[in-house]
Amino acid sequence: MKIKVCGMREPENIRALEVEIKPDWMGLIFYEKSPRFVSKDRVSELKNVALPKVGVFVNESLEFILSKIDEFNLAAVQLHGSESPTFVRELKLKSNKKLWKVVSVGDSIDWESLRDYVGLVECFLFDTATKNHGGSGKKFNWEILKSYPFEVPFILSGGLDEDSVEELIRLEKEMPQLKGIDLNSKFEDAPGLKNIEKLKSFKNRLLEKELPATEKTTRDDQS
Repeated sequence: MKIKVCGMREPENIRALEVEIKPDWMGLIFYEKSPRFVSKDRVSELKNVALPKVGVFVNESLEFILSKIDEFNLAAVQLHGSESPTFVRELKLKSNKKLWKVVSVGDSIDWESLRDYVGLVECFLFDTATKNHGGSGKKFNWEILKSYPFEVPFILSGGLDEDSVEELIRLEKEMPQLKGIDLNSKFEDAPGLKNIEKLKSFKNRLLEKELPATEKTTRDDQS
């Protein structure tokens, strides 16, 4: 299961993330109302970070998104607003970056409303519905996902913490489309500042649950 750590901003914190956690993706938030907002004056500090960077956008223009892709050397774009399939198609034509579409989950999901994104996005990301477009620290009812009708991979977000590991593994076994998780506010000391020890503990617990018994034995023997 791949790991994205979102809402990163501070250079020293990012360096620790690179060295000690090595997540698959690092999220940069370009939504001005977010307490984790990344402003343009961070370009020189963040552009050359080696971790694959995912830019998070909320109902922005194509021009704005394309400018941030270039300025920050983004690997993927996460669309966290009400961006239409038409908008996503146009962005796909103008950029070769991977596109993720966020689905804000309340009491239910209208699966048919997502069908036109299939073939356009690399994955869906399911997050708890909130007026602030993420970062609520609240979990939604994962049972809703068990009727997911598509083969498109998805990433799970919303209130994940160190105690979520076993439930995540159970869901992964039931739903092979679950390919990754998005960690944010439950692993912070302050908005935009992640607690590296909490992230390390989570990753180690996840690896312990995912590794086959033979690999666990080999790893223990080597340690």
